[in-house]
This record gives sequence, C-alpha cells and structure tokens, in this order.
Amino acid sequence: MNIVLHEPEIPHNTGAVGRTCLLTGARLHLIHPLGFFLDEKSLKRSGLDYWHKISVTEYENFDDFLRRNPCARLFFVETGGSKRYDQVVYDKDDFFVFGRETKGLPPSILERYPDQIITIPMKSDGRSLNLSVTVGIILYEALRQTGFGGLCL
Repeated sequence: MNIVLHEPEIPHNTGAVGRTCLLTGARLHLIHPLGFFLDEKSLKRSGLDYWHKISVTEYENFDDFLRRNPCARLFFVETGGSKRYDQVVYDKDDFFVFGRETKGLPPSILERYPDQIITIPMKSDGRSLNLSVTVGIILYEALRQTGFGGLCL
C-alpha cells in the first residue's frame, strides 16, 4: 500500500501518518512543497522514535510523482466525493492520495481523475476528518480487503 500526502501542512499529522505507515508496511510519499521541514521536532515527536525507519519518498511536485510512478493505480481521498471508500475493491499496490489539511486536493488534480475520487461518509455539519484519522480509515479498509498482508494479530 502507498500513502501519498500532497503538500501536507501540519507536521504532527505527517508524523502520525508516518508511524501508521511503518506499522502497517505502507510506503509514505510526500509531495512538495511541505508546510514544515522533515527534521522538525514536532514531526519526529508525532512519529515517535520511528521516523528514521519509515520508508519515505519525496517528490518535487505532482507531475514528478506521476513521472516516477507511471503505472500507479491512484485513489484520491476527498470530502464530497461520489464514491464511498468501502465500495471499491483495492489491490496491495494501490496509491491513496490525500490533500492539504486546510484545502484538500486542488481542483486541477481532481478534474483529471473524476472516477478515482473516494470519500468517507460523515455528518454534514463538519468540514472534514483529521488527515491522520482519514489515512487510518482508508488504509485499514484496503488492508482488510487484501488480507492484512503479513501483519501480526
């Protein structure tokens, strides 16, 4: 599994996502610009002492990401999508793309992939779930569908 954070802004979220990736065997992909430095204390605190063990790949921008992952099967996680995350059949090599905490994914990306946008149902009086929580929900559904790929019970 592959978790892609497109221009993340909050180091605590990225640290928590990194920790989740490490403990599930997922790879973390970070698309610049980032709203923080990867050596920030808060990033490492959220990832605990695991940060140096996390498989992280950085990209200059979204086009760089696409160029380096030409065969990637992409799913874009966004509020307001028309397809629920649990209505998709996932593969162990899928890429799940998450947008910035304050703005989500840019329309220029979403317009290119309208059939690959998935969403998590929630009440209408809230804007969105926390990024690291959203990653966990999506990742664990994909892991459940693919048999948890060697994770310990």
